[in-house]
Amino acid sequence: MSLIRQRTDLLNFNYMTRKIASGCWFISIILLLNEKITGPLVSPEPEIELNSFKTHLNKRLPVLMKKYKIPGVSLAIINDGQVAWYNSYGYADLKTGRKMTNDTYCRVESISKSITAWGIMQLVEQGVLDPTQSVQIYFKNWRIPESEYSEENVTVRALLSHCSGFPLGTIGARYSPFENLPSLEVSLSEEAILKQEPGLSFAYSNTGFNLLELIIEEVTDRDFAEFMKNEVLIPLGMYNSSFTWSEDFNSEVPTGYDLKGNPIPLYIYPGKASGGLFASVVDIATFVAAGMTNFSNTGNKVLNIQSINELYTPLVDIPGYLGLAFECYGLGHFIEYLSNGNIAVSHGGQGTGWMTHFHSVPTTGDGIVILTNSQRSWPLISYILTDWAEWNGFSRIGMSKIILGHKILRASIVLLVLVLSVQLWRLTKGIYSGKRNLKLPSKSSRFISFMQFCIFGIIISGLIWAATREYLFVSSVFPVVSKWLGHSLLIAAIILLLSALFPRNRNNHAF
Repeated sequence: MSLIRQRTDLLNFNYMTRKIASGCWFISIILLLNEKITGPLVSPEPEIELNSFKTHLNKRLPVLMKKYKIPGVSLAIINDGQVAWYNSYGYADLKTGRKMTNDTYCRVESISKSITAWGIMQLVEQGVLDPTQSVQIYFKNWRIPESEYSEENVTVRALLSHCSGFPLGTIGARYSPFENLPSLEVSLSEEAILKQEPGLSFAYSNTGFNLLELIIEEVTDRDFAEFMKNEVLIPLGMYNSSFTWSEDFNSEVPTGYDLKGNPIPLYIYPGKASGGLFASVVDIATFVAAGMTNFSNTGNKVLNIQSINELYTPLVDIPGYLGLAFECYGLGHFIEYLSNGNIAVSHGGQGTGWMTHFHSVPTTGDGIVILTNSQRSWPLISYILTDWAEWNGFSRIGMSKIILGHKILRASIVLLVLVLSVQLWRLTKGIYSGKRNLKLPSKSSRFISFMQFCIFGIIISGLIWAATREYLFVSSVFPVVSKWLGHSLLIAAIILLLSALFPRNRNNHAF
């Protein structure tokens, strides 16, 4: 009789679970459809005039900024190869109430790499650099540290395409502009140690681009920032841009804000080429437009058309999570193929307290630049890029997958919370009815209790580890739902602990 009762309880529980799961997914879909910012507030069509899209953005951005607690955003639109419109929203500094402006010098972080690539390609055009030769020949006193891999196989082309074998580099090494920095050579001696054979595969590397900075200084006998200013920035019309911070900037650099919303004081890096550029949103838009050779000859003041096109030529496939958004990498640019046969080129940047991005379709003359002073901006950037792509009639771009990931994670959390609610109700009912008691588990249930304790420990350890990290990828991509995920996992851990401490009086275990 007891066995029949146990089977009946199990069947009832399984039936209930299936019903709950079905209901949870239905509820999740309804919640997703009703979320204000999941889809465009206005569904932009390709024929909508720019003024209508401006109106859409002016409504859209404040909603997204409030949702993700982003202090300031500067945005520019390139249309027919020209900077057609730009605007700034919110605050450069929350404490003082200083506004974000269109001429504000922002940290553009890794967008710097795309601009550094123009400087390198100019030297290639001049015959100063051979992109296929080992970079060892360009160093006078410095050498790539020895490793188990072939240093002589590191080429300029490999550095520009992130397949040089160097590591990402130190993350979070920030210095005040008023303190002494380690020299570029010292930094590279510590970081430029090969981790894989050069040319083997794509591996994103700040170190590799900082090595390009040293190469420019070695072959030109000029300071990198001065070279880039006079040979690239000024010729392109980027007058509010500099690879060197200055107190003479016409607008104070905004305060950055990290994932928790904490202000980050002004900082600089020892290496400039990979992420050290300060620039206004208009200047970055000017740079993007310069690469649209069908519409403008501005870029020809720095590079010829062949060299510009080479920057946008896919060289290496991108694996891993970056490959979900971008298919290939060229020379200083991410590349993806659109359904209409065009390619989109782009680059983003992320530093402590900053996130930036530009996206461009050179053959159609369309582009967009988004600069923000918050590390919580990845979803905002994805939503705006998706709206921009739809307005232009492009297929959904790779960054749109962040929105899909947000929907899936949110639905999964809703499902988890509802299942946990049912289990908590069953656990509470069992304790109240006396079917569960605080006692040592019986021999038949010790393994289950042991596993519950183990999973509880794993979850709590993981949550503590995550809470003590300065940066987590999942928190950056999903700053709101990741918090709910953490709360849900904490509830699951507590339920597991209670289930282990209050085992059933009979051999019918749940959870």
